[in-house]
Amino acid sequence: MRLPFAASTRSSVGLEWELMLADRETGDLVPRAPEILEHLEDKTALERFTVTGELLTNTVEVTSGVGHTVAEAVDDIADAIGALREQTEPRGVEILCAGSHPFAQWFDQQVTDKTRYHTLIERTQWWGRNMMIWGIHVHIGVDDVEKVMPIVNALNVYLPHLQALSASSPFWAGERTGYASNRALVFQQLPTAGLPWQLASWDEFENYLDDMVRTGVMADASEVRWDIRPAPKWGTIEIRACDGMSTLPELAAVAALAQTLVEHFSRLLDEGRELPGIPPWYARENKWRAARYGLDARVIVDRAGTQRPVVEHLRETMEELADIAIELKCAREFASLETILATGGSSARQIAVADAADGDLREVVQHLIREFRGGPTLREHLAALRV
Repeated sequence: MRLPFAASTRSSVGLEWELMLADRETGDLVPRAPEILEHLEDKTALERFTVTGELLTNTVEVTSGVGHTVAEAVDDIADAIGALREQTEPRGVEILCAGSHPFAQWFDQQVTDKTRYHTLIERTQWWGRNMMIWGIHVHIGVDDVEKVMPIVNALNVYLPHLQALSASSPFWAGERTGYASNRALVFQQLPTAGLPWQLASWDEFENYLDDMVRTGVMADASEVRWDIRPAPKWGTIEIRACDGMSTLPELAAVAALAQTLVEHFSRLLDEGRELPGIPPWYARENKWRAARYGLDARVIVDRAGTQRPVVEHLRETMEELADIAIELKCAREFASLETILATGGSSARQIAVADAADGDLREVVQHLIREFRGGPTLREHLAALRV
């Protein structure tokens, strides 16, 4: 199977952010996406951003246009949220984001009435209905198709770092799971989801797709649901490992890390140098550790099996990539990764709120609503940083 890889601007950025819709008073998820989207369709038709439906009617996804910088893409997302609020506010609906809703039950949720979603549920049954998960997808442009699979494999080393930074699903269906990112382990139950196969070249990826389509596992490349995957339609590598970020500045910070990593690996390939990598058995263990412990994890960082605290290794990586962040004009967003490292991220904040409220998870939902609504805008956040 020959699969064209679209032309894209090197290290360009596109963002997708899945958002929950909840009742303002109770924090319960509400199936209001279809009516909200109906009113948004005409009003946003000419915008750079999009607002679309997802698997469940309690979810909308906001998507940026192609940004030359992280800030451009994030500005699109902010505009999309502004348009969305014009519809949610008069309906008493709040917007929030995390990898999971703290107490919602799968059997109370409605599936969006689209053939692709009904087909997914028919095939995956109980696991499909349990996909009450919210995430971010970060697209980074790649200028040569032959770089794609080597960079995907190198990003595998940093998948636990990205997962730990974004971990925001410590609760599931009213239970404290003991995991910083329960979403990471739930999502991999879907066919074709989970860690990417370590394929050496684009030809090998095409052969993989040919096998999957020929045997009826998937219809096309869009059904590859790896944590990091090629997106041939857009000419990008798409990082899908992250839980939903709870605030816009945190989304921008993780996008900046993704952009600088891809550019760094692209430069190494231009210089004819070998990219970092780890065996798949280490990648599998790293994913579990990051899901379990979040930013408290120790991860395996090279083929020799060297283990490091993920925060320590992240800080070293940030130092190594700082000049690239400056060149890509995302230095302030990149520097704000330190805020996540210092505070422990969304999962830690949610657990602290639950503890202070004697385990009342409705208070956790209200906390997430306040964070999404009342936290600093990206511009305000960056203005407070000195870089």
